[in-house]
Amino acid sequence: MNPCSVIQLVPGCERDLQDRRAVVNRLQLRSAFNSPKGPLAVTVPHASPPLAAANMDAAVAALRSHGLRVSAARRLVLEALFTAGRPIPAEQIADGLAGRVPRSDLASAYRNLETLETVGLVRHFHVGHGPGLYGLAGAAEHEYLVCDSCRAVRAVEPKRMERLRSLVRDEFGYEASFSHFPIIGLCADCAPEEPANYDAEEPCAC
Repeated sequence: MNPCSVIQLVPGCERDLQDRRAVVNRLQLRSAFNSPKGPLAVTVPHASPPLAAANMDAAVAALRSHGLRVSAARRLVLEALFTAGRPIPAEQIADGLAGRVPRSDLASAYRNLETLETVGLVRHFHVGHGPGLYGLAGAAEHEYLVCDSCRAVRAVEPKRMERLRSLVRDEFGYEASFSHFPIIGLCADCAPEEPANYDAEEPCAC
């Protein structure tokens, strides 16, 4: 029997179970979204306003201003995000960016990313069939374009997407947002020379 299955017997096992369940819950959410039966449940973005931090000192000051402890594990997550300089999955953070920063526990990385996102220092979004990507928040919100071939991620200001948002609104009545779930397609380098003729396709019966 796993000793952590008897929570009351061994000090520290209860927290270990919570950590493991946090990872399992994330994986279950991701699996549900990619399920052949369709998206059953997905994570949602936090409503806190973005909080830009130019460097580690600014990020640490922001945490303390919110009354949060700056633990070693929290510093490792921030250090990984600053070092990467782009949105990355939690697995890469825990892996230490292939040796560029110290490694950390995956459950701890997820837990601290949640805290940092609640504060506004971090934002995450989902890219197709891959894991969620986490990055440092800027002074303003961004929306994203992701290449389905080379996986390049491009952040754009929401106002630059307004014409597209207007087309979606006029055609379907939806108020579109591309921050938590970006637009997936092919970038200019990966796109075929002849664009697909979508007008010739049959209308969707769903």
